[in-house]
Amino acid sequence: MSIVKAESLLIADDDPNLLAAYVFFFGAYGYAIRTAGNGVDALAEYCTSRPVVVVLDIEMPRLDGRAVAREIRRLNVSPAPFLVAVTALSSPYERAESIRSGFDYHFVKPAQLPVILAMISARPH
Repeated sequence: MSIVKAESLLIADDDPNLLAAYVFFFGAYGYAIRTAGNGVDALAEYCTSRPVVVVLDIEMPRLDGRAVAREIRRLNVSPAPFLVAVTALSSPYERAESIRSGFDYHFVKPAQLPVILAMISARPH
């Protein structure tokens, strides 16, 4: 009998309703989910659990998502986690800034969760 380990996913957003929706959606697809409501807690949770996928809001209290992404990249963990920004920030400049901060993708709220799931599923493993 083989045991399949669920992929670990950290989701950080300061909107508890949105966070609950993410947990419900990604949990239905078998992800082992950890959550955080601010950037400091997100970074601490990342360092503790080392998830393979991290979904971060940008505008969060205590530490913004870009600072969290930069710090995660600075840790130089191998294999590198897949970082996804989901934010209200929508300008081309904001998107480019997210990529410069270390995100693999930048989605604008209200994000289509099936599209985010498809990007996560299609990433190189």
